[in-house]
Amino acid sequence: MKIKVLLAASALIGALASPALAADPTGLWQTPTNGGQVRISRCGQALCGTLITSSHIRSDANARDENNKNASLRSRPLRNLPMLTGFTGGPTEWRGGSVYNPADGGTYRGTITMTNDNTLRLRGCIVAPLCKTQTWTRVQ
Repeated sequence: MKIKVLLAASALIGALASPALAADPTGLWQTPTNGGQVRISRCGQALCGTLITSSHIRSDANARDENNKNASLRSRPLRNLPMLTGFTGGPTEWRGGSVYNPADGGTYRGTITMTNDNTLRLRGCIVAPLCKTQTWTRVQ
């Protein structure tokens, strides 16, 4: 009995002493709206993300960024559109980035939080507390 208690105690101490490995946010993520998929990658020291596909892109491969508040950008294609830029931090939370929403053409301050290896929360704010949070699921 004492040996089992000692083994359990040493396993617990070992788990507490070694830092938990952080999930890697890079990869392809499914968004909860419009069937969107965004590829998150490293851009220097920051995270960035591009729109790979969505229901709009699947129905029209030449779909454009029609809702952009900047009229000069409305002709750019939705496919490979930069949506996430400038997120820094880690290992589980990245802040200070911008989130572009092609549905309304707005750009918002954002935070990315990894909740586990296959789920992240993306929060975009006009100004706090005017924020919206989405949960994204890893595709690959």
